[in-house]
Amino acid sequence: MAVRQPRYSKEEFAQRGDLIYQTQIRPQVEAGNQGKIVAIDIETGDFEVDAREIAACNRLEARHPDAQIWIVRVGSRHVRRFGGRTKRAV
Repeated sequence: MAVRQPRYSKEEFAQRGDLIYQTQIRPQVEAGNQGKIVAIDIETGDFEVDAREIAACNRLEARHPDAQIWIVRVGSRHVRRFGGRTKRAV
């Protein structure tokens, strides 16, 4: 498998991914998918939702082999967390 080369700067990559998620995808996936991963091709706007990053990315790459993938967790600002965390009040 060939190594995929980025076609955008890190800043532009993040801006494009966040913009597509906030304007096009978030309204479609927010209900019922809390905590799941959304893999987005920042060039086509196509996306996949799954509980696992790898599964979402693999399905997206099957349709778009040269996808530039941005990953978002529904309902969170972070895909992963490092270190301690406080409990949420329910």
